[in-house]
Amino acid sequence: MNEKDQKLFNRIRELAKEKNAIILAHNYELPEVQDVADLTGDSLALAVQASKTDAEIIVFAGVHFMAEAASIVCPDKKVLFPVPEAGCAMADMLTARELVRKKEELPGVPVVTYVNSSAEVKALSDICCTSANAIQVVKWTGADEVLMTPDRNLARWVARHTDQKIHYWDGYCPVHDALTVEAVSKAREAHPGALLMAHPECPAEILDMADAVRSTSGMLAFASESDAKEFVVATENGLLHQLRKQNPDKQFYHASADMICDDMKMTTLQDVLDALENEEPVVRVPEEIRTRALRAVRRMMEVPRDAG
Repeated sequence: MNEKDQKLFNRIRELAKEKNAIILAHNYELPEVQDVADLTGDSLALAVQASKTDAEIIVFAGVHFMAEAASIVCPDKKVLFPVPEAGCAMADMLTARELVRKKEELPGVPVVTYVNSSAEVKALSDICCTSANAIQVVKWTGADEVLMTPDRNLARWVARHTDQKIHYWDGYCPVHDALTVEAVSKAREAHPGALLMAHPECPAEILDMADAVRSTSGMLAFASESDAKEFVVATENGLLHQLRKQNPDKQFYHASADMICDDMKMTTLQDVLDALENEEPVVRVPEEIRTRALRAVRRMMEVPRDAG
């Protein structure tokens, strides 16, 4: 870390302590932003962890739906979102109006919505899921058929592991969906002894090649628990920072140098400091939407980990 970044880092930590603030950073954020955070991880898990603290302020380094999730779960805390322009292409692929129309086409079919979605979409859903628990959540509904939104690749992955009929919205993460078999094959050829970990947002043909299909937190756990010493990682390249920090004796390689989410790289240390100093921009989900979205999130939390 250069001298300028070190000064920013130190000031952020001082100010966070002074203001009783907690800094959250998603696993895809810039390395220095991850390092200054109190907690790093997956979006909803971070919000839930923050809700269990006595912090009065949350600074969320991530994308917009993540700050919304913090507002949904932590209504008593001020949620600061340093870069309002940082969005999620997948979340933007499904609007509340579109979901209303889709539900009319499938009357009575429960809606299982990935947390990578807007608060308005969550509020119209029966239950939420994460990439780690999607299979368990769908099975737990007990429904003969479900509608999964907004990620088609996650839905197709779930469909492989259940006898239920899966309808899905045709959304996707551009970073994961663009990964090709050719790119992964080249990475495996370059590192023949490495295990391939892939995120379920990847296309089916990539998941077919994987030794383990996991969420980002699942990849961290898998890499830590595995006896293997080398891994090819098929997800946004920001995760390699945490993988390397937590496993200094192991080697991690990206599946493709192109797996970079520009929105996840928008937030800088200066942005985090500015947000803390000014206590803005603030994200607050309207109460009527928040309570309905929270209901879908809480239902997910009721699903036993070993369900299905």
